[in-house]
Amino acid sequence: MFTLVRRRVRTAALALSAVAALAFGGTAATGAAAAPAPAKQGPTSVAYVEVNNNSMRNVGKYTLANGGGNVFDVAVIFAANINYDTGTKAAYLHFNENVQRVLDNAATEIRPLQQKGIKVVLSVLGNHEGAGFANFPSQQAASAFAKQLSDTVAKYGLDGIDFDDEYADYGNNGTGQPNDSSFVHLVTALRANMPDKIISLYNIGPAASRLSYGGVDISSKFDYAWNPYYGTWQVPRVALPKSKLSPAAVEIGRTSQSTAADLARRTVSEGYGVYLTYNLDGADRSADVSAFTRELYGSDAVYTP
Repeated sequence: MFTLVRRRVRTAALALSAVAALAFGGTAATGAAAAPAPAKQGPTSVAYVEVNNNSMRNVGKYTLANGGGNVFDVAVIFAANINYDTGTKAAYLHFNENVQRVLDNAATEIRPLQQKGIKVVLSVLGNHEGAGFANFPSQQAASAFAKQLSDTVAKYGLDGIDFDDEYADYGNNGTGQPNDSSFVHLVTALRANMPDKIISLYNIGPAASRLSYGGVDISSKFDYAWNPYYGTWQVPRVALPKSKLSPAAVEIGRTSQSTAADLARRTVSEGYGVYLTYNLDGADRSADVSAFTRELYGSDAVYTP
């Protein structure tokens, strides 16, 4: 029996709002075109990185012994925050000093991954201030926050946005409780702003259960949805094809290698197209990673410092 325990360290506390009130003045160059990665057959592998403690560069240090392809296809920066301005009574996008450092150093933290063919996505998380994806009071407010997100993707040359509706503490600072229209308006606006970028859903929280409103279902606007409970198997209840779902979720270094292998084997046998991992750090985790790459891709993983 797996224990439904999540050990995500909230990235809120380290101050420095890089808000962006977002006076973004332009679009960042995305660097050199991505070099095609060696062909790899099998599910898409996702790696969340806690950037308070670890470097995004670690994602690019793992390749497959057979063929040399990247182990990971999507790297997630964990995490920016949705904060609340009590003066303007509006949500805004906040970067703590470590997230800001990653973004400011995109040339060394992000571009090298993209040049290997790895997509880099920014996760956005609640911050105990009452603002969340599920309680925008109007379509206009949801669209304004969607613009902050898409402006960030454009400014820093990112490949998309990941929604993680935790720690919002809905109701704090006089904010509203979750409503049915908020997340639908937000995702609809974001998809319109960035039609060719990734939008993923960490399948947890009030937003994840409010995907339809006024005849609009936003399920198809997501590229991926995944299980939020590490060491377990849970199919996200999102109307996406199996190729875009990850029922498996593992925490590297904490989920046992046997469980990681079992979940990977089940991913393949049941025809799912995504395998989620969390908390890739700077140590040589090739043994942990190989436990699932053998099942997903028929190859051990090689770590190159």
